[in-house]
Amino acid sequence: MIWITGDTHGTIDLRRLEMFFVEERKTKEITKDDYVIILGDVGVCWDGKWGDYNLRKRLQKLPCTVLWLDGNHENFDEIAKFPVKEWNGGKVHFITDDIIHLMRGQVFEIEGKKFFVMGGGLSIDRWMRHEGKSWWPQEMPSKEEYDEGIKNLEQHDYKVDYILTHTCPSEIARILAYGDTEKGEKEINRYFDHISEVTEFEKWYFGHWHMNRDMGKYQCLYYKVVELD
Repeated sequence: MIWITGDTHGTIDLRRLEMFFVEERKTKEITKDDYVIILGDVGVCWDGKWGDYNLRKRLQKLPCTVLWLDGNHENFDEIAKFPVKEWNGGKVHFITDDIIHLMRGQVFEIEGKKFFVMGGGLSIDRWMRHEGKSWWPQEMPSKEEYDEGIKNLEQHDYKVDYILTHTCPSEIARILAYGDTEKGEKEINRYFDHISEVTEFEKWYFGHWHMNRDMGKYQCLYYKVVELD
């Protein structure tokens, strides 16, 4: 089984995911061979100290394996300390055996389904944050990461089952932001415009916007947890 949900922001929004699985386990047998995917702003790597340890222990108590892509609110210096490994066809960081960071521009095959993953986004509150302490410029993908995403999609003939990102294409961003999108994020929005044009996919899930909204092939998730068929 695979579930997908939106930003958890460290321990701030984690309780609702913990309670979701309390209810799920009443009717389902869930093991570490099942997965929940968090669509960014997870904070698994943040202070490198007690806060990280506490969050990881809570995530490990979930009955399934936690997969996550990075959002804009992550400590990318801490993430980079973990060695890059191969897992299910793509590059990952193993934070623990059951907490796995899905790196940008990768295609993973999980339970017979293909997932294209591209984390990253822009912090609209960066003006009140401190670089290297609560904000990192690596929040936006590099040219190399964008290029690797295209290369990997090309290797899969631009056909996947699901696309997982933190933010979304321009047209969807304009709908969610009532037309007033963040200028600094347009680079990644336009990249996703191209991905949506050239790639065949069933559903595109993303977080970032702190709302639950289903728009056909595109679905924004926050509190909601979706189980894939």
